[in-house]
Amino acid sequence: MKTGFISSETFQNHDTGPGHPEQIARVSVIIENFKKLKNKNLLWKKPSIIKDDIIKDTHDVEYLDLVKKSFPTKGFSSLDGDTIISPGSKAATFDAAGSIISAIDGVENNEFKNAFCSVRPPGHHCNQNKAAGFCILNNVAIGAKYLIKKYEYKKIAIIDFDVHHGNGTQDIFYENENVLFISTHQYPYYPGTGSDKEKGKFNNIYNIPLPAGTNSKQYLDAFDFALKKLKEFRPEFVLISAGFDGHISDPLAQFKLQTEDYYVITKRILETSKKFCNGKVVSILEGGYDLDALRDSTKRHVDALIEFI
Repeated sequence: MKTGFISSETFQNHDTGPGHPEQIARVSVIIENFKKLKNKNLLWKKPSIIKDDIIKDTHDVEYLDLVKKSFPTKGFSSLDGDTIISPGSKAATFDAAGSIISAIDGVENNEFKNAFCSVRPPGHHCNQNKAAGFCILNNVAIGAKYLIKKYEYKKIAIIDFDVHHGNGTQDIFYENENVLFISTHQYPYYPGTGSDKEKGKFNNIYNIPLPAGTNSKQYLDAFDFALKKLKEFRPEFVLISAGFDGHISDPLAQFKLQTEDYYVITKRILETSKKFCNGKVVSILEGGYDLDALRDSTKRHVDALIEFI
């Protein structure tokens, strides 16, 4: 079976203004690279049109209404100090959330074995009722709630290897025994959360804070602890918040990961979880702000998804 690649042209209309790191080119370089590679093991697919009822399982009704009313008819507006929106941001925002629904349905319907969603804006800093850190809707959380409600799964694992802690995802699932949230991240750093003392009501939050300057060996050694937790949990489905800003070239953080590390990280997740989830893995783009590093790292991430049997 093939690997699904979910994206939409609407990401190009989410204009965050000159000099903003969460720029249109982030997804452009990924899509252009995969088009050039012409990998026959990729199945390209568009996002689903996402219904409000699906979003409301994750986000407060009042917040969703606020978001819908916030998109300007011209120029720029902001949902917080970092989260800039423009007229085209609306379609991109809802397509980003719809992409994980499309990916999950594709895996469940055996259209493809696993999937990567190449979308923007990212999602993991957004909680139930607040945009933050470039994030407007929490895409991966929407996916987890969808798996629980529609497909009646009891054990969903979310692995977040973005260099910034996924505080929004943690908030949403802090008291949810059906979801294990594992995060490796630079600490202390933005957004300030993610200590190993934040464990969740059901011991379902597992943070692995790492210092600035963490290199490949140090990171991969620490990641073994994440994999042990994943194995103990025995997930039925795995979602990945795939941030590539831990790369040594990234301007927004101080990890020293190499491009090849993202292949190794992904492969280890797949191998560790395959006995429990039968390879059901969906990954969605979060951070990554050096364009060359992002292009090459996502390629190796997807290579691991494609190669997995």
